[in-house]
Amino acid sequence: KSLIRFFPDPVLRKPAHEVTQFNAALLGLIQKMDKIMRCQPHGIGIAAPQIGVSLRVAIVDVSSRVEGAQRRVLVNPQILTQGPECLSREGCMSLPDYTADLRRFEWIEAQWCDEKGTLQRETFRGIEAVCVQHEVDHLQGVLFLDRVACLKTDMYPVIAGESVDKQLS
Repeated sequence: KSLIRFFPDPVLRKPAHEVTQFNAALLGLIQKMDKIMRCQPHGIGIAAPQIGVSLRVAIVDVSSRVEGAQRRVLVNPQILTQGPECLSREGCMSLPDYTADLRRFEWIEAQWCDEKGTLQRETFRGIEAVCVQHEVDHLQGVLFLDRVACLKTDMYPVIAGESVDKQLS
């Protein structure tokens, strides 16, 4: 049985609850999320609702694709400002059979707490900005397919044996 929740699981459609306690239980959740994300092919982000936990916790790690990028644990993240829109091809562990073209912001400024509760703020660009937006959407009960302009023309089935990376380029 998969540890990932798949669409149309109702937990994916509910806004997640704010984290109020930074404790061992939160660290255990983050460790579990990180392990599950790393077991997924091409996993660069995960949100707690994707494993059935309705808390505002996400992990973003595009270091396998972007030199100098580092793993980020985002607790109670908020997008503060954003740049112009750009076209993005995205996939999702909760809808593994599809990728889609959609519009995201080219860059964003976000604020969040790390796993210790320390407030962080940073500007993200490119794929890292897209990934943060994707995970914040999960925390609000929004899936990437909700942002697709036309499901008929902008969603693509994942072809067996073809890497998502190839499809994303």
